[in-house]
Amino acid sequence: MDKASRIQNVGLYEAKTNLSRLVRQTRDGKSFVITQRGKPVAELRPVARPPKKAAWGDMAGRIWMADDFCDPIAKMKEHMPG
Repeated sequence: MDKASRIQNVGLYEAKTNLSRLVRQTRDGKSFVITQRGKPVAELRPVARPPKKAAWGDMAGRIWMADDFCDPIAKMKEHMPG
């Protein structure tokens, strides 16, 4: 379903009468165009939420590294100093 098909026109009287319901639906991702005498006058749409900030330790238990991870690679020895 594309974004345009999720936008529904709602008359001003209906929007005033059912504002709580419309806000709940907006929280779930639905958008509305509020009309007055059939003409669009406002939009009710979800607020873009900022991405969750990563916290130290978020990946704990999800990443595994081999014991030899930091060991030199045999094929690279000729390119390494000293």
